[in-house]
Amino acid sequence: MDLQSLQKELKELEDPQKAIFLQRFFKTGKGEYAHGDILYGIVVPTQRRIAAKYHTLPLDDICSLLTSKIHEERLIALFIIVHRFEKGDDNEKKQIYDLYLKSTNYINNWDLVDSSAAKIVGAYLLNKPRTILSTLAKSQLLWDRRIAIISTYYFIKNNQFEDTFKIAGILINDKHDLIQKAVGWMLREVGNRDNPAEEKFLEKYYKTMPRTALRYAIEKFPEKVRKVYLKGKK
Repeated sequence: MDLQSLQKELKELEDPQKAIFLQRFFKTGKGEYAHGDILYGIVVPTQRRIAAKYHTLPLDDICSLLTSKIHEERLIALFIIVHRFEKGDDNEKKQIYDLYLKSTNYINNWDLVDSSAAKIVGAYLLNKPRTILSTLAKSQLLWDRRIAIISTYYFIKNNQFEDTFKIAGILINDKHDLIQKAVGWMLREVGNRDNPAEEKFLEKYYKTMPRTALRYAIEKFPEKVRKVYLKGKK
């Protein structure tokens, strides 16, 4: 199994009609956040199958995939390194974590971030200092900011909420829709485990935070409670 075989297999699976739809879905048009990204139109289950087939690729080849102009190649690279991270020893985990943070320019769509950030960055930082997340949250790069908040999902799953609130606080007035949705989503995940903790955070911000983030955050609340929050009068 080598890089050329993987790329050839992907090219043979290209679906131009589905690619046209996905280019719209992933906002690849002029002026959109993924302008210029190239998609083959290959569904995610197929990409996961290919990633499993080629999971022993050398790290240099994975780096080539991760910096590819082809969206599916980048996502497959991320599937592979997530697998390698989960199975690897401490040295390999550190190597993959460092590679990930050096490559955020290429982890440049919401699906790429959401399938990898918590599983690599969050998992690596679980028992380590987490100041890097604040740095990412203050970055000018949209994808750094989304990585920062999505990484905290790993902490949430371990019933650690402090960093989600910290990063959400930094990003609370971020104007980009993808950040608003991510912040609201992570707050909702906290609320699924500890609703009073989420409401305590919202008490400080709900009147002024973007409505998109608020709607995502309170999606699981009872309807009457949601209406109160959305009216800004609680």
